Amino acid sequence: MPFADLNGAHIHYTDTGGQGEAVVMSHGLLHHGGMFAAQVAHLKERYRVITFDHRGQGQSGVTESGYDMDTLCEDAAALIEHLGVGPCHYVGLSMGGMVGMRLAARRPELLKTMTLLNTSAEAEPASNRPKYKLMNLCARWLGLGSVVGGAMQSMFGQTFLKDPARAEERAFWRKSMKSGDRIGVTRAVAAVFSREGCEALLGQIDLPVGIGAGEEDVATVPEKSERIAAAIRGSQLKVFKGAGHSSTIETPDQVNALIDATIARAAV
Repeated sequence: MPFADLNGAHIHYTDTGGQGEAVVMSHGLLHHGGMFAAQVAHLKERYRVITFDHRGQGQSGVTESGYDMDTLCEDAAALIEHLGVGPCHYVGLSMGGMVGMRLAARRPELLKTMTLLNTSAEAEPASNRPKYKLMNLCARWLGLGSVVGGAMQSMFGQTFLKDPARAEERAFWRKSMKSGDRIGVTRAVAAVFSREGCEALLGQIDLPVGIGAGEEDVATVPEKSERIAAAIRGSQLKVFKGAGHSSTIETPDQVNALIDATIARAAV
């Protein structure tokens, strides 16, 4: 099981290997690199596909600090350099997209293309912070199981949540979110919801960018993706039908098509 000690963190990653161009995937809050399983399966015959877990989440180590978006950006850059896969194609969902926008603006030599999924360039609205602070306190002191029901409603759209044929998938992701390290996860949650916006960086991004929004996403509404698309020159926006906040899981075929189209633009 591969790990790398980078930027003061013990980072877990997966790597399909191979001679193709690298695609590096960065997950969303409460998840881990496994949320890209369908994308890895789709791409691995053509590309070297790498996923990684952010510090404090998945199988990566829990650190005392460093959960802010700027440090996570440095973590991602350090991993790309450690593996020698830059410039790569980057895919980031939610928190991973927040990292990706900073990476594309500050370390453009590391990226060829970027696909942003269910993400925002804006600071969390102040009106949301008391609610999330209370949820985080419950998670820290009562365990993640105390908040996973509400998290499922935020992380997934109603099409996925109500589909009888996907009950096994829902059970898997409920268990996955419940099994996270409560200290690492709550530190990550606090950092995401106290983040500063990065709108000022968007005009600096100069590479092919694909943006995907879930039409049922209540955690990051599609209008936030529309504002990113308006600010990044030449970016292309796609709204995924029937998707909530975890589109790579909910609507993998639509996500895969956007990634393919974004990567293809690098060759034009």
